[in-house]
Amino acid sequence: MSDHLRDFTADRRVLTLTWMAALIGVISAFVALALVRLIGFFTHLFYYHEIGSTLVSPAHNHLGLLAVAVPVAGGLIVGLMARYGSEKIRGHGIPEALEAILIGRSRMSAKVAILKPLSSAIAIGTGGPFGAEGPIIMTGGAFGSLFAQAFHVSPAERKTLLVAGAAGGMAAVFGTPLAAALLAVELLLFEWKPRSFTPVACAASCTLARTRSTSCRSTGCGGRSWVAPSWASGACSTPGRWGWDTTPFTTSSPGGSSASRCSGWDWPAGRTVT
Repeated sequence: MSDHLRDFTADRRVLTLTWMAALIGVISAFVALALVRLIGFFTHLFYYHEIGSTLVSPAHNHLGLLAVAVPVAGGLIVGLMARYGSEKIRGHGIPEALEAILIGRSRMSAKVAILKPLSSAIAIGTGGPFGAEGPIIMTGGAFGSLFAQAFHVSPAERKTLLVAGAAGGMAAVFGTPLAAALLAVELLLFEWKPRSFTPVACAASCTLARTRSTSCRSTGCGGRSWVAPSWASGACSTPGRWGWDTTPFTTSSPGGSSASRCSGWDWPAGRTVT
């Protein structure tokens, strides 16, 4: 057991896995972008009856009491997808990824890679109290697993590439490559070895570089650092995470005071978040 714990050996195979993980990281960037755009699309569709892909607040719809039925409708749609599509899309996403690693030899199906982001986007876009962490872990991991299944790799290497996809997705959505790599190692990889951690870290880094490149092409960064929006003032000069505008909005506290903030999620101009 002690020899196994001290196993930090690495060979040339690590270089191959690292290149594969870099490609998975780029793929994960587009997968994460698609997930976020889908969330915005379904919010526009269900709450404002319009077509759009930017993230908007559902609080300013004009549905009245009918707005209560929107999350119910979203839940029914996702339930039907889980019943007749794939039961793997049920749940948070992280337990399902763990199950695929521990029981399924890190093999995930293409159906999961399609239905999981779609069902998650419907659930979140219709007002469900959920976040993107679990869905992007499951979806990024599914694409990493599918990529690995196209090549002759061992189960351990397939697990590494699955985790690389999950880490890349988290880095793209939250803009935190270091935290994404560490979280993926803690939750999914179960080991701290160069032959597995190096590809995962590379995937997270390549994802961040790809999303930054997308943002700069859309907004013209002009050499500025790709950082989170400033919450200190109402002036929103920092480019959005996905190249979207960062429009000021006003938040009101129960005491009546208000403060202008800047949202990296592109709340539409003219709408007030209270």
